[in-house]
Amino acid sequence: MRVLVIEDEDRIAGAIKSALEQHNFAVDLVHDSDSGLSAAVDPDYDLIILDLMMPGSIEGIELCRKVREYGVHTPVLMLTAKGEIDDKITGLESGADDYLTKPFSMKELIVRVQVLLRRNPKTIGPDIKLDDLEVNVESFAVRRSGKEIKLSAREIKLLVYLLHNKGQTLSKNKIISHVWDGDSLIMPNTVEVYIGYLRKKIDKSFPGRPPLIHTVHGFGYRIGKSNV
Repeated sequence: MRVLVIEDEDRIAGAIKSALEQHNFAVDLVHDSDSGLSAAVDPDYDLIILDLMMPGSIEGIELCRKVREYGVHTPVLMLTAKGEIDDKITGLESGADDYLTKPFSMKELIVRVQVLLRRNPKTIGPDIKLDDLEVNVESFAVRRSGKEIKLSAREIKLLVYLLHNKGQTLSKNKIISHVWDGDSLIMPNTVEVYIGYLRKKIDKSFPGRPPLIHTVHGFGYRIGKSNV
């Protein structure tokens, strides 16, 4: 899952990024409202964490309002040092989905993020199932045919991203942007290597079951019951 964090305080932004990455989110950081607006109108993000007060030509309230005017419905969690009811109402009326007052615990932030993602029609909740494959995105437990499968953190991020987009063909570049935070140093063949790791553990280890991970030659990869 890919999260955009728009926060001008480096310490807070870094702490949020670290906490999200520990829960297998890909995170992009932006530190001013103008760059934030340019990034936030990209509908490819799964969630936006937005500070109310930041440098730039507009404040967080107006940024959120403009994102909604552009027709982007990505869930928005608004952060602010203000705790008055009127401020919260204004934030929610601008299009924010939830509101978190500073200072806050990272544990609470993660819980709120998970709740918002469950509400989002793009996501499928904490338990994802495909055929006899089961994944819990909170405990990172993976099973097929009732058998536990051990995956690395990166393999889990890749599998969850594929599952959240099951039936869709995902290009290598799109996978990199969600699973490796768009790291420009990651080469497309790295995706091939990790797809190979997943295939070995998810498909080849279960020869009596239909393969779930498929290559769409010239386009990318897709997860589903068959190539049809």
